Amino acid sequence: MIRTLGAATFLAAMFAFGAPASAETWEEGTHYQKLDTPVRTDDNGKIEVAEVFWYGCPHCYNFKPVVEAWEEDMADDVEFVMMPAALGRSWEPHARAYYALDAMGELHKVHDALFDALAGERRQLNTPEALADFVAGHGVDGEAFLKNYQSFGVNARMQQAQSKIRGARITGVPTMLVNGKYKVSASMAGSHEAALDVVDYLVAKEREAE
Repeated sequence: MIRTLGAATFLAAMFAFGAPASAETWEEGTHYQKLDTPVRTDDNGKIEVAEVFWYGCPHCYNFKPVVEAWEEDMADDVEFVMMPAALGRSWEPHARAYYALDAMGELHKVHDALFDALAGERRQLNTPEALADFVAGHGVDGEAFLKNYQSFGVNARMQQAQSKIRGARITGVPTMLVNGKYKVSASMAGSHEAALDVVDYLVAKEREAE
C-alpha cells in the first residue's frame, strides 16, 4: 500500500503479509474497518465495491490482475467501480486522466497502458500535455482528451470521488470500499487475495442486511 504523509509527501511501504484468517475469523478493526459515517454510493440497488487506486502505485499494479479475476466472478447484485485517488498534487493528473478517458469512452484503450507506464516503468507523465501525448500514442484524440481533462464534468467527478475518499478517511492505496460502509486493504487482511475474501464476506453481510 502507498500512504500519504501530508498534502504532497508519500511513503511507499511494503508489508510482510501473514497467513490469512478464515471467513469465520474476519474481525472488525483487525481485518477491516467500519466507517463511523457511511459515504454515499450510487442508488442503483446494487452493493457497490470500489477500488481506490493510483496509476503510479506498484501495489495497485500487483493487485490489478487479482482484482480483475475477482471481478469476472462477482455476483450480479454487486457493482465494481474504480475510484482514482488524488491524495496529493502529483496524483491529480492521473486521476483526471482516468475521468477524462472514461468520459470519452476511451478508457479501455489506455487503462492498462497507464498502469504499465506509471507503476511498471515509472515514467514521468505528470502534466496534461504529457498525458495527451501518451494517450494519442494509443489511438486517443489528444486534443479531445485535453478538453475533457479540464471539463466541468471531469471536475465534478473529481470532487465527488475525493469527497468520498476523504469521508472514508482513506490515506493509502489500494483500498477497497464496500457499499460506502467498510474499508479493506491487503495490509489489514493479510494479502491481496485475503482482502478480496474479506470483501466477499462484507458483501454477504450487506446482502443479508437488506
